[in-house]
Amino acid sequence: GVVDLSFEAESPLAPPTELLERLPSYDWLLQAGRGQTFFPPLEALGRPQEQRSWSSFLEHRVPVMTEEVAREALLSFVNSKCCYSSTVAGDLVIRELNQQTLCRYRLETFSESRISEWTFQPFTNHPVDGPQRGASPRLWDIKVQVPPMFQEDIRKFQVPHSSLVKECHKCHGRGRYKCSGCHGAGTVRCPSCCGAKRKAKQSRRCQLCAGSGRQRCSTCSGRGNKTCATCKGEKKLLHFIQLVIMWKNSLFEFVSEHRLNCPRELLAKAKGENLFKDENSVVYPIVDFPLRDISLASQRGIAEHSAALASRARVLQQRQTIELIPLTEVHYWYQGKTYVYYIYGTDHQVYAVDYPERYCCGCTIV
Repeated sequence: GVVDLSFEAESPLAPPTELLERLPSYDWLLQAGRGQTFFPPLEALGRPQEQRSWSSFLEHRVPVMTEEVAREALLSFVNSKCCYSSTVAGDLVIRELNQQTLCRYRLETFSESRISEWTFQPFTNHPVDGPQRGASPRLWDIKVQVPPMFQEDIRKFQVPHSSLVKECHKCHGRGRYKCSGCHGAGTVRCPSCCGAKRKAKQSRRCQLCAGSGRQRCSTCSGRGNKTCATCKGEKKLLHFIQLVIMWKNSLFEFVSEHRLNCPRELLAKAKGENLFKDENSVVYPIVDFPLRDISLASQRGIAEHSAALASRARVLQQRQTIELIPLTEVHYWYQGKTYVYYIYGTDHQVYAVDYPERYCCGCTIV
């Protein structure tokens, strides 16, 4: 019956720690009371690669920017803006082209980390893979399919031989609990007549409750009780240790210094031409690159990733690249005034700070 049910417990969804006994392989998990990170096994690093010669890389050149290409890039930019005048782009006089080639260094480190945590699900009388079937494997010994390199993912697995069946801690094994809306009665006072069976100053009976003064409880549909949301009415829960594997791609980027006033955030996203690529299980810092700040960025990026991941993740693959980013500062004259815009990236994107003859402020400058 309904009367022997208690109201929904105010306890947290997670069961108390003392409810679950310790497992032989994972007894220390319960001491902390929450998920634990498993440190990856130490692996021997490969031998550093030999010092590279950059002479062949220096022969790679970005095409020189011409006035014709600079004007076409501006026209394409203006045509993409609804309120920019194309007349300016056609009539302006280009005075000076300052071209500079930048380098963008990028380091990607693809790593795998594993944590364990207790979780549960309603027990439906299916076979239980518990400690009686043997000791659970160590988490780094569990073999899983690794996703494609440098593609992040999260997957969850049930650790073998870690399952325990316990009474539901939320409803104490009842499977249901009293409805808090009607206190188990199944009906509530009529909101129209407030239980008086008739509305104030009216002789006829209330039409909403047909003169009964009560209405079926909408919270429990008149049953007086609700199914336990934790065990779904099964009365028992299957507790097990869950392995959570996270594959993450850590990114380090650096753009070499330049003397022009084009925002660095645009250059960081600009399309470039690949100059160098090094991919291996472990990559080593670039040395003796003609631009010293690129060599220093390589050393700094690798050191940062190593410090951040060494104690909590296993590095599966690293990739470092150097790209050439062309950048041109264009000075032009129009109606007696001098203006400037920038062309950046191999696809000739334009950044115009003070373009004349804009008719509204509804468009972004970039």
